Amino acid sequence: MFFSGRQAAPGPVDFIIAGLGNPGREYEGTRHNAGFMAVDRLAQKMGADMRRIRFKGVTGECALGGGHVLLLKPGTFMNLSGQSVREAMGFYKVPPERTLIIFDDINLPPGKLRVRRKGSDGGHNGMKNIIYLSGSDQFPRIKLGVGQKPHPDFNLADWVLSKFSDADLKELDAALDKASAAAELIVRGETDRAMNLYN
Repeated sequence: MFFSGRQAAPGPVDFIIAGLGNPGREYEGTRHNAGFMAVDRLAQKMGADMRRIRFKGVTGECALGGGHVLLLKPGTFMNLSGQSVREAMGFYKVPPERTLIIFDDINLPPGKLRVRRKGSDGGHNGMKNIIYLSGSDQFPRIKLGVGQKPHPDFNLADWVLSKFSDADLKELDAALDKASAAAELIVRGETDRAMNLYN
């Protein structure tokens, strides 16, 4: 793991890392907030202060992988994540290819990652809104496994808004460190390496 450059980032923001989730204490620790948790972990490692309210979300900045990175947690609720992400992209003129999205995936078990260079929304409403409002699916992304519903009839919304079990949370904790390392590789332009190491 690199995690170089804890010093203040020089120059303008040239990369955005957005972790998706829902704002509010009642959503903390839920499966749908895995993206928020990943950005918080990265901010912690890089010493980034995640307290500035901008772009309809909470932001911080850091130097990472040779770039000046904006860390973003949209405050628009999951289904409208694109409002926040698009606003930040427009302000800094950062293209989709340099905007990494981190979000939960029920098709992966807790602890597993899936790194992709681009692609469809995969049925994820936050990603769907980002693609819709930006008009592009060229976003690199890191999917964090949160586990499948316990049985087919279980309500999906109830599942993703449920808290992690202690066992799942332990698996996720290790995955958050891997996601941070993968994010740094992606910022460096080494997405293929991130895929090889962490998929």
